[in-house]
Amino acid sequence: MEYGSILIKLIAGFAGLWAMTRLLGKKEISALTPFDFISAVILGDLVGDTIYDQEQSVLRLLFSLAVWTILSIVFEKLTQHIRKLRTPLEGKPEILIRDGRVDVDKLRKNSLDFEQLRMMLRAKDTFSIHEVAYAIYETNGSLSILKKPQYEPATRGDLKLPLQDVRLPRSVVEDGEVQPDMLERLGLNEQQLRQKLHEKGCPDVRSIAYAEINQDGELCIIPRAPKESG
Repeated sequence: MEYGSILIKLIAGFAGLWAMTRLLGKKEISALTPFDFISAVILGDLVGDTIYDQEQSVLRLLFSLAVWTILSIVFEKLTQHIRKLRTPLEGKPEILIRDGRVDVDKLRKNSLDFEQLRMMLRAKDTFSIHEVAYAIYETNGSLSILKKPQYEPATRGDLKLPLQDVRLPRSVVEDGEVQPDMLERLGLNEQQLRQKLHEKGCPDVRSIAYAEINQDGELCIIPRAPKESG
């Protein structure tokens, strides 16, 4: 009976969490605010404690999930539609670097030091603070930067090159297996693909980890890594 009760609670908890996720919408891990993260941890503890507590029924578990979902939805709607509540409830982005100058007071206010700032800049492929015109510390803890004009990468427009249509690359081989659905979308068949692979010096599809047709119509191949000896 004990295992049956746990099984029922696990199924109910799984269904409840899935429904809650669908209602609250998709959000990347990197886009979670500190409140979102703490909320997820508390919710996990709530479900876990209820599942293994024999005195807690399935109805109590579902009731807890329902109340937490309603509170989360209300919180999201408040921050979306009432601007005055957005800053006190979610916080606001802080400009750490303005016009190339570091705001030391803002660093201290957000419990950051220069080493942490440099680490976040390196994550943005920026290895010198001198290259940064603006750096904004977002409410989810990420850093957004705007480089000084002389350090910005050149675009096709800057170089006055003709613009090209942007198309997504299409994978045609994954883990040594041909992807027939993608070939059909590209108007190719497997024989044509194998001919292209042969021309690239890869006659054996099984030796390919990944292959795609890029936006220029070129076949790009990534072979399998050789197995380590021993």
